Amino acid sequence: MAERTAFSADTLTSVSACQFSRIEFSNLVDHKPHLLRRLHSLASHELSLAQDQMVILGKRTAEEKIAAFLMGLRKRWGRGSHLSVMIPLPMTRQDIADFLGLTIETVSRLMTRLAREKALVIIPDGVRLLDLERFEKLAEN
Repeated sequence: MAERTAFSADTLTSVSACQFSRIEFSNLVDHKPHLLRRLHSLASHELSLAQDQMVILGKRTAEEKIAAFLMGLRKRWGRGSHLSVMIPLPMTRQDIADFLGLTIETVSRLMTRLAREKALVIIPDGVRLLDLERFEKLAEN
């Protein structure tokens, strides 16, 4: 088994991380099977989100992509607590565009239009969803 993997991660906010050798990690999960079950659950959830992201990139209009993106962030930020209409956006418009397979101009134009149509309010470091029903319908398509 290779000592290194081809995986990497980008973070949107500050994180703390720790590192284990493969042998140390194997020993840890051997002695703590509940940890392995939890990691499996989290990995399954992340795979489901990745599958959703592939569908978003391939089969949706730009507006549907943005709605699905915002609703996905809402679920992620709200995990473990109630879902808020306030969604932190620690990403730039360019980051959002890259993530959704859109241009920065398209993202900016649609966010401005959604704000003008009173579907959302752009706030410092995020958005506030005003027309939650509209976003839910667009995200479901």
